[in-house]
Amino acid sequence: MDFLKQIKQLCALYNIKPARSRGQNFLISENVYQKIITAAGLKPDDIVLEVGPGLGFLTEMLARRVKKVIAVELDDQLAEVLRERLAEQKIENVEVVNEDIFIFNPSRLASLRHPPLTKGREGRGSYKIVANLPYNITSRFLRKFLEEVEGKPSMMVLMVQKEVAERITAKPPQMSLLAVSVQFFAEAKIMAKVSSGAFWPQPKVDSAIIHLTPRPPLPLASLKLRRSGRGEGVVDEKNFFKLVRVGFSARRKMLKNNLAKGLNVKSEIMAEILRQAGLNEKTRAQELSVEKWQELFIVLDRQNMV
Repeated sequence: MDFLKQIKQLCALYNIKPARSRGQNFLISENVYQKIITAAGLKPDDIVLEVGPGLGFLTEMLARRVKKVIAVELDDQLAEVLRERLAEQKIENVEVVNEDIFIFNPSRLASLRHPPLTKGREGRGSYKIVANLPYNITSRFLRKFLEEVEGKPSMMVLMVQKEVAERITAKPPQMSLLAVSVQFFAEAKIMAKVSSGAFWPQPKVDSAIIHLTPRPPLPLASLKLRRSGRGEGVVDEKNFFKLVRVGFSARRKMLKNNLAKGLNVKSEIMAEILRQAGLNEKTRAQELSVEKWQELFIVLDRQNMV
């Protein structure tokens, strides 16, 4: 199928001018479409939340394979064109929602499941997300669906900027605040890298397809700590990420110095804390895995320092 030809024809027919400010770069590679479909591991009873469906080529492919697609499109014109195209093709299992994804409440997906959508034993929802994300909303989008919503998706397949994908899936010693923030909540891996030539208009950077599987907190994150004189407490995400942000506050400095300054303690005391956590005092923030951050948090928590 010649996607470029069809997209240009549709843009001419409906007087659509792709807006770079909204990340409207239409995917024109059939091979990449197939990689997205394969990565999503779709089943006939799946509910899929598609974000940024555009003209709906991926939407059609999803609709043929799953029970229901909820396509959330911010652009008024694209949403209306998508409705018309789906009606012409008599595709009836797609609901087009003309709304900002950051306003959209995924709890409305509950009525589409029999039995109803629940968080389940591991706190994950019963829907999947497929999205070709505008580059400028990636971090905010991940924060919403990994941290904020109650019913999290069972998995996400996202097209994002290649550099961002590499940062999300990084391992020590190349960790970042973004990597820790995502990997705390999900297993992340790059499924395929996508050249800029796979889009029209062609963006200036390459992209990548990433697969995210939300998971319950890692064992250390849910560990109950007995604090001397303070009873039991639970490691909470808010204080954990406050610590991580302090640790990454100056990437070129040693973790010991960042934490000593951010927590207002002497450098030699922080060096001893790091040793108790099994870390070298010359360690830098980017060298710590999510598990190591949690071990450090627990040591600090036992001494009432976080």
